[in-house]
Amino acid sequence: MKSLRLSKYSFLIIAAFIFHPVNSQELNCNVQISAQKIQGSNRQVFESMQRDIYEFMNNTVWTNNVFSYAERLDCNLLINLTDQLSADEFKGTIQVQLRRPVYNTTYNSTMLNFMDNNFQFRYVEFQPLEFDPNSYRSSLVSVLAYYTYIILGFDYDSFSPLGGTEFFQVAEKIVTNAQNASEPGWKPYDGSRNKNRYWLVKNLLNKEYEGVRRFIYEYDINGLDRMESKAAEARTNIAESLRLLQDVYRAKPDPFMYLLQIVMESKSDEIVNIFSEAFPEEKARVVEILTEIDPGNKSKYEKIISAATP
Repeated sequence: MKSLRLSKYSFLIIAAFIFHPVNSQELNCNVQISAQKIQGSNRQVFESMQRDIYEFMNNTVWTNNVFSYAERLDCNLLINLTDQLSADEFKGTIQVQLRRPVYNTTYNSTMLNFMDNNFQFRYVEFQPLEFDPNSYRSSLVSVLAYYTYIILGFDYDSFSPLGGTEFFQVAEKIVTNAQNASEPGWKPYDGSRNKNRYWLVKNLLNKEYEGVRRFIYEYDINGLDRMESKAAEARTNIAESLRLLQDVYRAKPDPFMYLLQIVMESKSDEIVNIFSEAFPEEKARVVEILTEIDPGNKSKYEKIISAATP
């Protein structure tokens, strides 16, 4: 039996018994490509690239689980191409965004919003994009598949404790297959300050970072999903969930705290909005934790204190 996943809309647990692949797509992925910095007359190649990546992301079957159309994960890939290294080789950045609907509301919470600055790949127009989890075929396909499984993992983590592990393990396998690739972002020493695809998935599967993943579940299920019906209780639960991040921060699994930074970058504005309506004592307790674990945004979190309590 496949792992259980909670439906975003009905919030009923769906158990899928899988004996053969299911023809079901998981993503509702918007793809945007900007190539304004690249000079040249053949602009058609970028339109073809955007269309091919869109179809690859949305039409590939990534899991054995059954998704209804309404359950597809809303995500964005924002690709900014800065250099054309050869006729078919490009360099730039890829920004990955994931949103999760909050139960019984029209609000979508940002789960991921981060930038990969090591995006280099070859693209040949009209050549199909095909993914094989057991081998490295191209940097473009591997990067797209890698982030698909990161997206799936984060989403599943938000519906069951550590529920995304199997998807993070696939992402880790993609990294392993790419260790001999010439393109950057796959090896431990690529990029700066241990911020690349290799370290992201290593952090996600590192037991010392488990508190960050458990925070995702507690924050979403016992926090955001209860805001509509029990706002005060939900805020209290979110405040308690922040202690999971605090424990990880104090343990300091690595000097750069990459995964913790990614989560805070996605959640900081939302947390400020949530606790701006809290009682003074709760505001003070939350701000103390936030300024400890994310000191770079201290001034942002101090706005919680100054916000007028209804």
